[in-house]
Amino acid sequence: MTPGVPIEADSVTIAFAITLFAGISTGIGGLLVALKSNPTNRFLAGSLGFSTGVMVYISLVELLPSGIDGLGEVVGAAGPVYGVAAFFAGVVLIAVIDRLVPEPINPHEVPSAGTADRARSVMMRAGALTGVAIAVHNFPEGFATFISALGDPKVALPIAVAIAIHNIPEGVAVAVPLREATGKKWAAAGWATASGLAEPLGAAAGFLLLMPFMGPATLGLSFAAVAGIMVFISFDKLLPSAVATGQHHFYVYGVMGGMAVMAASLIVLN
Repeated sequence: MTPGVPIEADSVTIAFAITLFAGISTGIGGLLVALKSNPTNRFLAGSLGFSTGVMVYISLVELLPSGIDGLGEVVGAAGPVYGVAAFFAGVVLIAVIDRLVPEPINPHEVPSAGTADRARSVMMRAGALTGVAIAVHNFPEGFATFISALGDPKVALPIAVAIAIHNIPEGVAVAVPLREATGKKWAAAGWATASGLAEPLGAAAGFLLLMPFMGPATLGLSFAAVAGIMVFISFDKLLPSAVATGQHHFYVYGVMGGMAVMAASLIVLN
């Protein structure tokens, strides 16, 4: 669907289904941990890079241009100005949300541990806080996924796969420390899955807030803003996580691969 085309019930249902799939994919990461299939650092870095490539490419090549075109239908030649402004408004919005989350809940580093008991304590805290932080961040991400899925159905599946890929390592990030701290691998997998449920909640909240005002201008602004949100998430969440693996070359390879796959899929589907 493009801006200016009425939203159909089927489109909303598909968008919610895609958002739910993307959200619960954190459970796949938890399942990997429960099955003791620990991903290598190269795999994690490459997966994060692939997700980054897909999200950045689709944001700049598909979502932002769609937003500008939709706004152009309303404001004419000023469409690019409003579109770019909405893009950076999305960046500012997610950045402010990120900064408002207290540091104890939104840790950027896992503290070092000196003893086995302290290590377990740190692992427990890290797992719990990571789960909370991921849930908080997934709320606006769920809205972003939902709005993206309301767009051209031909790009909905790649978006869902990209979000799912980037959520799998998040599930691992939640489940690993909880498993190590408690020894309860399936409980850890369950908490990893639960952390992703904030995405469909974010989609529902965004839908209820915007639906009364939905039209070419609203969709155009939403597409452009979501592009900014997704680009910020890629560089604020995925890039640091990949660098922390120590395999930054595999991250870059993943980025290029993700962009190539996304570009090929758009060419084939268009």
